[in-house]
Amino acid sequence: MKKKTIALMCVAGTAVLGTLVLLSRRDGKEGEAQSLYATVQEGPLVINVEEYGEIAPSEQITLKNEVQGRTSIITLVPEGKIVQEGEVLVQLDVSSKIDEKDSQEITLRNAESALEVAREALDIQKNQSASDVELAEQEYEFAKEDLDKYENGDYPTKLIAQKGHLAISEQQVKQAKDKYEWSKKLFAEDFISETELEGDELSWRSSQLSFESAKRELDLLETFTHKRELAKYRSDVKQKGMALERTRKRASSAVAQAESNLRARESEFRKQQQRYDKITNQIDKATIRAPRGGQVVYASSRMGREPLQEGQEVWERQELIILPTADAFSAKINIHEANLKSISTGMPVRVRCDALPDRVFSGTISKIAPMPDNERKWMNPDLKEYPTRVLIPDGQGELRNGMGCKAEIIIEQYEKAVYVPVQCVVRVAGQSYVWVRRAGGDERRKVETGLDNSRFVRILSGVVPGEEVSLSPPLGESVSGDDLKTVAEE
Repeated sequence: MKKKTIALMCVAGTAVLGTLVLLSRRDGKEGEAQSLYATVQEGPLVINVEEYGEIAPSEQITLKNEVQGRTSIITLVPEGKIVQEGEVLVQLDVSSKIDEKDSQEITLRNAESALEVAREALDIQKNQSASDVELAEQEYEFAKEDLDKYENGDYPTKLIAQKGHLAISEQQVKQAKDKYEWSKKLFAEDFISETELEGDELSWRSSQLSFESAKRELDLLETFTHKRELAKYRSDVKQKGMALERTRKRASSAVAQAESNLRARESEFRKQQQRYDKITNQIDKATIRAPRGGQVVYASSRMGREPLQEGQEVWERQELIILPTADAFSAKINIHEANLKSISTGMPVRVRCDALPDRVFSGTISKIAPMPDNERKWMNPDLKEYPTRVLIPDGQGELRNGMGCKAEIIIEQYEKAVYVPVQCVVRVAGQSYVWVRRAGGDERRKVETGLDNSRFVRILSGVVPGEEVSLSPPLGESVSGDDLKTVAEE
C-alpha cells in the first residue's frame, strides 16, 4: 500500500508537470486579449492536505517541581543527555526543610509521648471505674440483703421472742397470784408467817410489773421499732441504689473523658505525623529522578523561555523536564477548521523533516483535538486550528524531539481520475461550472466535482479528457446568479 501510494504521487506529479497550458488567440484576431486554457487530464490523483509542525515523542512525561513554595536548583542534568531510569535529573535546595524536619521530629515525639500517657490514663480510669461500680453494686446488694434479713429474719425472730416473753410473764403472773392467794389462806390458819405472806405478795406484784413491761415492749416493737427499722433498711436500699447509679454515671463520664482525651491525643499525633511525613516527602521530592530512560528536554526550552540553569529559582508545579515514555514518535500539527470535514483519525500521512530531506516517514492520524488551539485563537480570533497528532511508528533512531516537519495527509487517492486545475471551476448558487473552449467561443458547462487538493479538483461528470477549459473563467460576465467564486477561492 505504501509503495502504491508513492507511485500514485509520482505519477500525479508527472501529470502536473505535463499539464498542457495552451495559449491561443480568441477568434483568431490580431491584438485581442489572449486566454489561457488547460487540458482536462485523466490519470492518478491524490487528494491531500499539507500542514507544518514539529516532531515529539508519541508519549511523554513532564516532570514538575513538587516542592512547595519557591526553591532553587542545586544540580541539573544537561539538556539533550540520554539518561537511564533512576538517574538524578534535578536536585533542589531544601536545606530549610531539613531544619524544619528536625524540629517537627521533636514535636512528633512529644505528641507520641502524650498519646501513650493518654492510653495509660484510660486503662487506669477504666480499672478504677470498674472497681467503683463493683463496690457500689456490692453495697447495694448488701443493703437489699439487710432489708430482706430484717423483714424475713430479725423482725419475725424478735416478734416471736417478745411474744413468748409476754406469754411467760403472763403465766408467771398467774402462778404468783395463785401462790399469794394460797399463802393468804395459810397465814389465816397460822401455817406461815406474815413475812412469808408479804414475800409471796411481792412476787405477785413483781410478776405483774414484768408482764406489763413485756406487753409494752411488744407494743413498742410492733408500733414504733419495726416501722423505724423497716424505713431505715428500705432507705438504705434506695440510697445505695442511687449511689450505684451515680457511681455508674461518674465512671462512664470519667471513662468517656479519658477516651476523648485519648482521641484528641491520637488526632494530634496523626496531625504531627502527617506534617512530619509531608516534610519528609517534600525533601524526597527535591531529588527528581528519571522514571525511565530517554533524552532530556527542558520544559522551558519547549515554551520558548530561557533554559533552566543551576542556581535558578523555581516555583511549585513548574514544569522542569520532559522525557519520552515510548519509543515511537509523532508529529504535532494544526488543522484548519475548513479541512476538518474531510480529515479523520486513521488517515495515512507522509511526513518529511527539514533535517532529513531525503527521508519520508509513514504515519497515521491518531488524535484530533475536539477544541481549537486557544493560544493561536488568542493571537488571531479569526484563526481556528485544531491540534492534531500523527503517529510515526518507524522513526526510532532517526527522528529527534523538536524537529520541524511537514505532514501530508492523504485524504483520497485514485489510480484513474478526471481532473482540472482548481481555478478553472466556478461555483454559482451552489453549482459548479467550467468554460470549455469551442471554435465559436467558450461554452459554459455545468460539471459535478469531487474533492480537491488545492491544485487540482476531481471532475465526476460534465467534461471528458482532452477537452480544454479556461484558466481564467469570466467571473464578472456571462454568469447569472449570486455567490460566485472559484474552487481555488474557497
